[in-house]
Amino acid sequence: MTTRATNLNTETADACIEFARRYSAMFVNRLAYTVQSTKPADNGKHYYYRPKRDRRLSLRTIRDHLNGRVTLGLYSLNPKTQRSKWVAIDADYENALEDLLKLQWELRQDAVDSALERSRRGGHLWIFMAQPLLARECRIYIYNLARRLRVPLKGTAGLAEGIEVFPRQDQLAPGEFGNAIRGPLGVHRGVGKRYWFYGADYDVDAQLRYLERLKKISEHEMHTFIQGMDMPEEFRPKPRVELPPFDPTRREFRILDYVRPAHRRSGNYWTRCPSCAEQGRDRSGDNLAISVAGPRLYRCWAGCSKEMIRAALGQPIRIKRTV
Repeated sequence: MTTRATNLNTETADACIEFARRYSAMFVNRLAYTVQSTKPADNGKHYYYRPKRDRRLSLRTIRDHLNGRVTLGLYSLNPKTQRSKWVAIDADYENALEDLLKLQWELRQDAVDSALERSRRGGHLWIFMAQPLLARECRIYIYNLARRLRVPLKGTAGLAEGIEVFPRQDQLAPGEFGNAIRGPLGVHRGVGKRYWFYGADYDVDAQLRYLERLKKISEHEMHTFIQGMDMPEEFRPKPRVELPPFDPTRREFRILDYVRPAHRRSGNYWTRCPSCAEQGRDRSGDNLAISVAGPRLYRCWAGCSKEMIRAALGQPIRIKRTV
């Protein structure tokens, strides 16, 4: 399998507004979006941010994305409906493409078409809906499929590597964004390349025509696929933990007592994730973000849970009781 990526200087004809309309019909489920920075941070990474201006995604911005002028991140889940137009399976670990091909073959047994897109470290497998479907039902289908095939899912059972499923949540509260994924056919700023879908020529029109021909899943079909299914127990959200009453004599956990920030950016401290380091990962030393304003808020962008981070620091979370 050859790498479907082209350098920026090989692009020829500009994508037009009509391409942007077709792209929007297939990929845009809400008008919130992110943009990948054209300038690398100190660690060389090109982070995504929500724009301060033009916060509603326009056809002009989509056209710029298709022309390689900007790179968009798209949100799959619309909090107004709790539905999504598509599911994207992101895999960026060693032998990730083998797992995506396994999933693609199994989807085909259900007569489900999927489109495989190469990424910088692995690939994305896209599945499209005839109309937006409930995110919870889409996730039940894919998670049961992954479990049946024994495909690892990042963040579950202590795994720091595995597939990530977009939408990442069953539902969102009003005003929440969820997680965005790089919009297909955009240029990855880190490598200056555009990654194409397998199965079509390397131009925007041919790619869109290929995607438009794919069979889309109807709501009736989805209900048939997941009949009698629920989210596998090991992948269900953990029960809400009832915290003990505040005790002023008991010193609370402070992560900054255990890690030293490498640098500060965008309202966060960034440093090496202890859990990633324990597994020989996070070579750039910046997977862990800690809020400057509220250091009790921290997150590993490689998928390690708080339980994994605390355990790696020798400070496991003590759970009193659940409700």
